[in-house]
Amino acid sequence: MNVTVYLRLRHRIQVKPNEKITINKLATVIGDPQLKEQIENLEIHQVQKHDKSIIVIDAIQIIQKIYTLNDEIEIQTLGPTQTVVEVVYKKKDVSKVLLVLVWLLLFVGSGMAIMNFHEDVSMQKVHIRLYKIITGEVNKKPLLFQIPYSIGLGLGMILFFNHAFRKRINEEPSPLEIEVFNYQMDLDKYVSMNENKESMEKIDEH
Repeated sequence: MNVTVYLRLRHRIQVKPNEKITINKLATVIGDPQLKEQIENLEIHQVQKHDKSIIVIDAIQIIQKIYTLNDEIEIQTLGPTQTVVEVVYKKKDVSKVLLVLVWLLLFVGSGMAIMNFHEDVSMQKVHIRLYKIITGEVNKKPLLFQIPYSIGLGLGMILFFNHAFRKRINEEPSPLEIEVFNYQMDLDKYVSMNENKESMEKIDEH
C-alpha cells in the first residue's frame, strides 16, 4: 500500500561550512510520523570547499533520495521547487578606521545630496516667500520656517525608513527593506537558474 508524503521546500536556508544538509533543513515534511522522521534524517549534501558560498538543491534530488528509502512512497511537492543554500563563513572583524571612513563618506554624500536638491528647487527663496506672505515682512533668514523644516526633514526620514537607530517603529516593512527583499529574490532566481545544472541545458561547444 502506497503512503503519501507531502514536501514543502524552503526558499532559502543558511548552513555552516562542512555541515551535513538533511531534508529537515531543506523542507517541511508531512506524513506518517515514523516515516517522516526517517525522511527528515536523510542526508542530501555535504558542504565542501568547492561548493563556495551558494548551493542549489532541487526537489528532484530530494525525491530521488526518498525513493532510495522506499520506492513505493507517493510524494507530493508544494511551494518552491528549489532551495538556495547559503554557506555562511566566519566574518572577518571590521576595521574601525574603515567603518569611520565609510560613515563619513555616507554622511557627507547624503548631506551634499540634500543641499543640492534644496538649491535646485530654490528652497530658501520658497521659505522667504512664505514668510513674506504670512508676516508681510521680508526676512532673508526665515528661521521660523527653516528650523521646523529641518527637524521635520529628519523625522520624515526616520518615519520613511521605519527605524530609529536599531529600533523598528512598527511592523510595516520600510521601502528600503522591500527593495532589499526584491533584490534578494531576483538574486536567488538568477542563482537557481545558473548554479543548478538541471535548470539549464547548455550546448557543448566541443
